[in-house]
Amino acid sequence: MGCRGDTVVPVLRTHDRYGNRLDEVEFHPSWHSLMRTAVAAGLAGAPWASAVDGAHVRRAAGFYVWSQVEAGHGCPISMTYSVVPALRRMPELAAVYEAGLTSTSYDPGLRPAPTKSGLLAGMGMTEKQGGSDVRATTTQAVPAGDGSYRLSGHKWFCSAPMCDLFLVLAQAPGGLTCLLVPRVLPDGTRNPFLLQRLKDKLGNRSNASGEVEFDDTVGWLVGEEGRGVATIIEMVNMTRLDCIIGSAAAMRAALEQAVHHATYRRAFGTRLVDAPAMANVLADLAIESEAATTLMLRLAAAQDAGESAFKRLALAVGKFWVCKRTAAVVAEALECLGGNGYVEDSGLPRLYREAPLNSIWEGSGNVIALDVVRALTREPEAVWAFLAEVRLGAGADDRLDATIKRLTQELHDRSDLQERARRLTELMAVVLQGSLLVRFAPPHVADAFCASRCDGDWGHVFGTLPSTVDTAAIVERVRPR
Repeated sequence: MGCRGDTVVPVLRTHDRYGNRLDEVEFHPSWHSLMRTAVAAGLAGAPWASAVDGAHVRRAAGFYVWSQVEAGHGCPISMTYSVVPALRRMPELAAVYEAGLTSTSYDPGLRPAPTKSGLLAGMGMTEKQGGSDVRATTTQAVPAGDGSYRLSGHKWFCSAPMCDLFLVLAQAPGGLTCLLVPRVLPDGTRNPFLLQRLKDKLGNRSNASGEVEFDDTVGWLVGEEGRGVATIIEMVNMTRLDCIIGSAAAMRAALEQAVHHATYRRAFGTRLVDAPAMANVLADLAIESEAATTLMLRLAAAQDAGESAFKRLALAVGKFWVCKRTAAVVAEALECLGGNGYVEDSGLPRLYREAPLNSIWEGSGNVIALDVVRALTREPEAVWAFLAEVRLGAGADDRLDATIKRLTQELHDRSDLQERARRLTELMAVVLQGSLLVRFAPPHVADAFCASRCDGDWGHVFGTLPSTVDTAAIVERVRPR
């Protein structure tokens, strides 16, 4: 294993000492410990097999807490959680793999699926010539005549290559198609899954992301030929939920560091937490964190309740906004510690490197904002469901009511939607968070959010809340005990 900063990074082993291909990644024992805990706690695919009410909310809360320990291992956990709905499109494949994907047993190593007590899943969509434009995919899938396909091509970004199976997009005779590609075939032979290199990433270093070549690689159809995007989008939407959860977790982890430091650090004759300027910054960060946390739990509840129309817009809106806010929150929290936050020992540099990831993963800013526009123009039931949700907060705060009215007017204006995509998505996110906070947060938190985010009594940086806000109460709510 190599070392970068405070993270032990995985190492690619392409060949054994005799020159035979291995295509394996070696992880630090701590990685396996983190994975074992996450899977055992039901943070991977277990909710899909659970009969417990609120299984997805329970899982979201657990993923939120555990991601604050170390975020890199969350990628294969998230993809394993996300793959099950898509795989259920093909009952014969689900019969082979679902029990392992929903297991609470972590069983690493490349072996045939039926011999393992637990399975992990990954995804291969991105190609160097296409990026987010997955319809530019050049990987080919040719029917083999026995129900399987043979794949050839290159994936520029394949996360967690030591997973047991992957959903992959490729061009089949009927068009862009989703296929299941296992690392090990049912007869125990290795499927050609040729790892070329691992990415040297800004953050998320404990997780392996690689480039992979397919060379007569075996795959099986998931969904219908030519419906690859529609099939894999079920997995993508679930991973977008985890992007929101992971970003909210990063905010909370950074906030805890800042509040703890300010509570026990004295400067200029007083505790930092009691200094009005610092209290304003910490309260502002706490509001952002609580808004993100409340939103991610509401989205998880929508999964439990089967609110597909609401999720269609709310997931994209939340993914755009919460993930983008994370980098700013972590940077400000780091600054609360000053030089102590800038050194690796504090853990905040690792959080800072991690902060932009979820805003890129599963669609960067413009991709998500344009997806919101697509839903606005093509799926009126999603718009109605979204507005119905935000209007549940109507009447609780005049400032929120005015913002809901403004949003409604903006949504009825269909001119220049692409140019307004980001502004509109941001407004939708703020209104949704405000509606949730007036219903579920303490009054002083909701008041501060509406005064700053809705009424505009706020600057361009954190720590510019109006003087009417009860910053002490807000900080006390998040202060570590």
